[in-house]
Amino acid sequence: MREDVAALVRLRLANAERHIQLDPAVYRLPDADVVRRHFEDVLSGGSDVLIFVAEVDGGIAGMAELVPLPDPPEHQIAVPRRAADVHTVVLDGYRGRGVGKALLREAERAASERGVSTIYAGILTLNQNAVRFYASAGFGPRGTMLRKELGKPAPD
Repeated sequence: MREDVAALVRLRLANAERHIQLDPAVYRLPDADVVRRHFEDVLSGGSDVLIFVAEVDGGIAGMAELVPLPDPPEHQIAVPRRAADVHTVVLDGYRGRGVGKALLREAERAASERGVSTIYAGILTLNQNAVRFYASAGFGPRGTMLRKELGKPAPD
């Protein structure tokens, strides 16, 4: 398990570095020890999160993380449905070889078996490779998420 956790930590940190290049105001490099504890907890069954790994040539080339989401509170207007976020990471040297597609298929299968009817992939628009990847797997727009940094004046 220790080698698997170390490989998952490397994947998470490599993914963070790639995302920081896209938008350092949104993404950060998490502390490796915190990431390690997260994956140890998940792999020991201490969480509802599911992890799927892709092994290529004896090493871990990618992972998908399926994170169940809570139902909306009864006072809100959204229809309750079992949903989850999916995060797919494939190391650069393995992209374009079907690794991500296989991981995503497995995450979808597991989600369906658990009664999840909707999975979301929160992708920054700047990450055109990820947008294309998920769109090719049948994901479509969920809406528009806007943000405003507090403490900064709105433009005129």
